[in-house]
Amino acid sequence: MSPEHCNMELVNRTEIFEFFLKGFSGYPALEHLLFPLCSAMYLVTLLGNTAIVAVSVLDVHLHTPMYFFLGNLSILDICYTSTFVPLMLVHLLSAQKTISFVGCAIQMCLSLATGSTECLLLAIMAYDRYLAICRPLRYPVLMSHRLCLLLAGAAWVLCLVKSVTETVIAMRLPFCGHRMVSHFTCEILAVLKLACSDTSVSEVFLLVGAILLLPIPLAFICLSYTLILATILRVPSAAGRRKAFSTCSAHLAVVMLFYGTVIFMYMKPKSKEAHISDEVFTVLYAVVTPMLNPVIYSLRNKEVKEAARKVWCRSWTSK
Repeated sequence: MSPEHCNMELVNRTEIFEFFLKGFSGYPALEHLLFPLCSAMYLVTLLGNTAIVAVSVLDVHLHTPMYFFLGNLSILDICYTSTFVPLMLVHLLSAQKTISFVGCAIQMCLSLATGSTECLLLAIMAYDRYLAICRPLRYPVLMSHRLCLLLAGAAWVLCLVKSVTETVIAMRLPFCGHRMVSHFTCEILAVLKLACSDTSVSEVFLLVGAILLLPIPLAFICLSYTLILATILRVPSAAGRRKAFSTCSAHLAVVMLFYGTVIFMYMKPKSKEAHISDEVFTVLYAVVTPMLNPVIYSLRNKEVKEAARKVWCRSWTSK
């Protein structure tokens, strides 16, 4: 190898201390539109999901598997959006759109972990609804408190280990002098495009994770709701059928929104150039879905409304 080639390698493989997040910097009008919109959606996400967690903890009538998993979903939504929305809002108003190397790794890991956990949790929630509707007599035994803790804990731990592994593999790659991430977060696929060396190992890990967390849980969810619908159709009461159909359609709407956009982002053919449509879709599943989850999953539920009213009345009475 010639000395010139060695020098070129040293120049290209510079040590990265920070990244520049391109985001929507090429669309200033879009930035001015997104800041109030994303700020409002983030605030609604925090308030709505915090209210769900508080009500499910404070009201003993909601100490059931369904609301235990809903509480976990709300905590996930708060954590997931908080990994990137605050910094994104700062960057929408700032010309300096940088993030440290360590900060980028932490953001990448937490985003992957919380997003992956939500994939599994949606499947667990579908299984819970299947047992509640199709096996009502054995439901308290089959879905015990211990099993609830085991399922939720396993989802959190397994996805965290998976995400730490993917992040370490990606961030240990040598990066070229170009530090511009064509995204508004340290999204792993966008960061991998900056690597100077072969990224096939990281891409294989991502592909295996995508298969395990996307089509398999989605197929399980579809199977669960197919069995649920078959059971509902045998319900003699028309009012009971309408109520159950409404609940299932609401759950499936969020599932399809979440999985549909994630599959579009991570399983579509790769492109060398980032498109603004990719980032718009990312905002859709990353900000809009967590905001809608409290409404679709819980706030339309009479039990949650009644529990929230009782908690509110108790808090005012105690004052």
